Amino acid sequence: MAPAPIKTGSVQFLKPSVEDGAAMWELVNESTLDQNSAYKYIMMCEFFAETCVVAKENDQVVGFVTAFIPPERQDVVFVWQIGVHSSQRGKGLASKLLHELVQREGCSEVNYVEATVTPSNEASQALFRRLARSFETICEVSDCFAEDLFPEDGHEEELTFRVGPIKTK
Repeated sequence: MAPAPIKTGSVQFLKPSVEDGAAMWELVNESTLDQNSAYKYIMMCEFFAETCVVAKENDQVVGFVTAFIPPERQDVVFVWQIGVHSSQRGKGLASKLLHELVQREGCSEVNYVEATVTPSNEASQALFRRLARSFETICEVSDCFAEDLFPEDGHEEELTFRVGPIKTK
């Protein structure tokens, strides 16, 4: 039996299904986030549902987080992407999505949340620093992917944001 969905106000936090993948893709295409193929979102919902979360309001996807646990580092959940519909911005939904993620059974052995963030993405930088404060821990920032690794022009370097250790139980 699946656990009851967590609800905050009129928003529910759920494990995604493959049917949610298209809505996640559409949310990204309506935003300034890096665009991935629709297949990526469907695949994440199918094979990484334990480490992904969708936020739904009135059965519509209004936010999501896609993440995975790297095979070589079982104590880390790597956040690939967080998307929040424009109607939900400024309501703390991204923070709630991250908190829901680390509370998941699939993250029971996780001690660190990691993500890569570009230097100009101040909102994501603030999000991960806020996550560290909420868990009363630190957020370390280090170099990850240099800008010359990316084949397209204009892609900034990616910095690793590492939050932890976190304790959820």
